Amino acid sequence: MKINNKNAGILENVKINLKVKLSALWVTLMLCYIYADILSLYKPGAVESIIAGKMGPFPATQTALLLASIMMIIPAAMVFLSLLLKPKVNRWANIVLGVVYAVIGIGNLIGETWVYYLAFGIIEIVLTVLIVFYAWKWPSQE
Repeated sequence: MKINNKNAGILENVKINLKVKLSALWVTLMLCYIYADILSLYKPGAVESIIAGKMGPFPATQTALLLASIMMIIPAAMVFLSLLLKPKVNRWANIVLGVVYAVIGIGNLIGETWVYYLAFGIIEIVLTVLIVFYAWKWPSQE
């Protein structure tokens, strides 16, 4: 019995749903945030600053920690919401929040000199621009 394998070795290019792409981008963004923050603990003086009650240049007050928490809760929630929300709301949520987090990413790089953090920051900005791009190009129903 002879098997026709003229397409053997050609891998199928599976189309990925836009909602899954957006969700995956938010997951990747969150992982970059987490690893950048973990690596920041190794910078000289970082642990001493934390012990002294500082978050970078700011005091670690309840308000500051709440704001930082909200800033991280939103992208984490977008992992799920990108899969759940209806297309119109989903599209605008991803566009608006993608732009907001791109601006935050740019702001985080102002005055930064550590190369690892610059690398993470650039990747985070690219990820948020991709979120905005994919959401902006959301296909309309026929």
